[in-house]
Amino acid sequence: MMGEIVVLGWLTLELTNSPFMVGAAMGMRMLPLFFVGVPAGALADRFPRQRLLMLTGGGQAVTTATLGVLALLGVVSLASVLLLTLAAGVFRAIEHAARQSFTHDVVGPAALMNGLAVLGVAMRAGWLVGSLGVGAVIAHYGSGVAYLGVALGFLGGALALLPASEPVQAPAPSPGSLWRSALDFLVAVGRDRTLLVLMMLTAGAEILGFAHQALLPSLARDVLHTGPEGLGALSAARSVGGILGLAAASSRVAAGGGRFLAVLLTFGASLVLLGVAPYLLGFVGVLLVLTLVNAAGALADLLAQSLLQLSVPPRLRGRAGGAWVVAVGLAPVGQLQIGALASLFGVSIALGTSGLLLVILAAATGLIYPRLKRV
Repeated sequence: MMGEIVVLGWLTLELTNSPFMVGAAMGMRMLPLFFVGVPAGALADRFPRQRLLMLTGGGQAVTTATLGVLALLGVVSLASVLLLTLAAGVFRAIEHAARQSFTHDVVGPAALMNGLAVLGVAMRAGWLVGSLGVGAVIAHYGSGVAYLGVALGFLGGALALLPASEPVQAPAPSPGSLWRSALDFLVAVGRDRTLLVLMMLTAGAEILGFAHQALLPSLARDVLHTGPEGLGALSAARSVGGILGLAAASSRVAAGGGRFLAVLLTFGASLVLLGVAPYLLGFVGVLLVLTLVNAAGALADLLAQSLLQLSVPPRLRGRAGGAWVVAVGLAPVGQLQIGALASLFGVSIALGTSGLLLVILAAATGLIYPRLKRV
């Protein structure tokens, strides 16, 4: 997944020379999550989650391999990049919903926080390899070969699940139609205000926090004046930060609403620091600050997933994963706004503004809805 982000950002920047269009391309990657999230969660409650994970991995392998072939043939266009990236996003929405609930099935509720943390460390280790590897492949062989390498990664992830068995703790499939399953969860969200607040904060973190990844190609090329290897190093710093944050969380942090708000405050403040880091700290300083940003981001992501999963009964686990998918599906809003801000005022202003707004959101939520601190 991280390799895909690296090559998508670089190829789009090459095709358009526009940070705004990089944000748009990143937005197309996430846009389906908002619309497909709840049905994806209902699917994860009705069908074997292991098989869904394998099918979605295979689907993403096909879309990225197609882009690789188009790039190698020299016929890739912005329209084809956006369309195939959008198609891959549909598979990703189903995968995200199934992955969270499958993890819950495997480890049980008592160990869910640790299970998701271990899974997150494994994912970010793959992101680290993908960031550095894909950046080097782009520099030496071009975006087409890089996309084919990404496709092999997705295919390998799907094949790795072949020997997995259905967990003993997996709940029985939900009865009724897919539409009814989705409607049941929407009713549950309407009744439980805490679920709605958690979804709002998750969406805020995605829009204002994680959107910073859309600026990494411009930060590497236009501010730090490095090539694709520099972009790979920046993406690798994201992975290292995530690993460090989740490694600490696996043994020392318990799920809680107060902790979630504190982590969001840290996330926002570190983004403000990232905005000024290129001018005060240089390339190495940017890598260190980016590591901090993504340690806080990984913890925020982990707490959001855990709190949503633990707030619903077993029969709604897949749909709780779908709720998280819907919230992060608002990422295109953040990627478009941060890309627009960067085009108008520069990368530093865009990062600082997003970070400050995230701090305000977390602080205001704690004041307006103090019940969340006791969750």
